[in-house]
Order: sequence, then structure tokens, then C-alpha cells
Amino acid sequence: MTALDFFAKWRVRLGYLLGVAALWLSRPAPKAILVGALVGSIGLAIRAYAAGVLHKQEILTMSGPYAYTRNPLYFGSSFLAVGAALAMRSWWAAAIVLVYFAMVYTFVMRREEMELRAGHGAAFDEYAKTVPLFFPHFTAAKLANGSAGFSAAQYKKNHEYQAAVGFLLLLVVLTAICWLRAH
Repeated sequence: MTALDFFAKWRVRLGYLLGVAALWLSRPAPKAILVGALVGSIGLAIRAYAAGVLHKQEILTMSGPYAYTRNPLYFGSSFLAVGAALAMRSWWAAAIVLVYFAMVYTFVMRREEMELRAGHGAAFDEYAKTVPLFFPHFTAAKLANGSAGFSAAQYKKNHEYQAAVGFLLLLVVLTAICWLRAH
């Protein structure tokens, strides 16, 4: 098993373990939780839009947010990670969250890029030349693949609501920690 395969397979399980450590080290406060929630909401919006356009394993999605960055879901997740780090109000917790995100998703993006190249060949190569891997361009690439716009059904099919539920749960746990430490 390569490092790419390991991180793709174990990223969620490893994330839970490190999440517990980050929560243990967290020092949440109401203002920090609010700021983190606002930053995380930006990430949820980006992820929702991307998931509502993405047709996994069906076509090479190059429209909507995929015309700005090849990984809008992970770009949105970066806002969630920063929001979580801000809400936790701890340098140690923030380091765990942000280093985990950077390491894991660097490997995951590389692995997915190899899979897309294998599945879509020259079309993916052309797309990759035009659209950046992670940080989006300010203007959309002029590539079209016939993909429709945002679809609530596609959002649901991609189970994107799980990211919103997970982030909300994190905020509830941080609020509970904040309340327990105050009493």
C-alpha cells in the first residue's frame, strides 16, 4: 500500500482520532466559536455548490466551481478546517487540524488526479493545464462538458449534507466544552 492509498483509505478514521486530540486541547470561547462558524459556513457553501454539480464516476466535471479549481470540495474543506481551528481557540489544536488537512489532502488530491487521468486521458490533461489544482482562478476556464448546473438531487446523491451535519456537531461539542469549563 502506497502513502497515497493509505491516506485515501484511512483519512477519515485518522481524522476522528486526531479530532479527539484537538478537542481535548481546545479552549473554545463563544466569540471564537462564532467566528469559526462563519468561516466554516463559507466552506460549507463552496462544498454544497461543488457537490451539486459533481457527477462522480460519470463524467469529468469541468463546469461550475470546477471551472475555477479542480478541487472545489477540498478548497471548501480548507475553510472548514480553518473555521474549526478558529473555533477551538488553541494553537495546538489548530496545528493538529491544519497539518492533518494539508498532509492528507495533498496525498488525496494526487491520488484522485491519477485516477481521473487514467479514466479521462487527454481530456483531463487539457483540463489540468487550464484549471489550477487547489487555489481557484478568479475567472472560469472556458471548458465545457455539457454538465448541468447545480442540482439539489445531485447534492443529496453525493451525501454532502454529511459535511454540514459534521461541522454543526463540532460546533455543538465546542459549545458544550465551553459551557462545561465555565461551570
